[in-house]
Amino acid sequence: MRWDRFFEDLEDQLASEWEAERAALDTEAERLRLARVAMRERLRALAEREPSVAPSFELADGTVEVAPVTGVGADWVGLAPAGPPGAMIVPLAAIVAIGMPHAELLRSARADGGAASTLGDRMTLGFVLRDVSRRRLPVTVSLRGGRVLTGTIDRAGADHLDLALHDPGAARRADAVSGHRMVPFDAIVRVRVDAPVALL
Repeated sequence: MRWDRFFEDLEDQLASEWEAERAALDTEAERLRLARVAMRERLRALAEREPSVAPSFELADGTVEVAPVTGVGADWVGLAPAGPPGAMIVPLAAIVAIGMPHAELLRSARADGGAASTLGDRMTLGFVLRDVSRRRLPVTVSLRGGRVLTGTIDRAGADHLDLALHDPGAARRADAVSGHRMVPFDAIVRVRVDAPVALL
């Protein structure tokens, strides 16, 4: 009788140790998976489903934009800001923090780090701004120092854009242009496209 009890105790102890080891392995596997998840993938997860509450984006100029994610590129995120129709393009480097409910935060962390690359994932900030330039859409460009420029993007290079300055809402005509600026992408906090446009 005592031997039966002894063997039952050994079996219980062995099963308990196996469970503890499996839990430790699962925890380590989850840590390794999370180590490979990039912020872009988490933002893409937010764009793929309608969140219960729009995330709040704290930006490098100290402002906060509360808006759903509409698209994610190689180095930027597209937002649908409140107010008049339009789109907002925010370089990932200009994001200081993103606030959202804990449930959304956990769901975004479950993003599949090994998802296949899409065309949108390869679109750089320059690519998207060249499209805005081609369409001759009016924009509002917010810079890191807090300055705001309005106008039309004449051209977008590899790491900068040329902006023809004019009043918001005005068409880009030679007599309406008050100046020109070359703006490095690193100085941009957000580009608000002041017209209905789909980024992806």
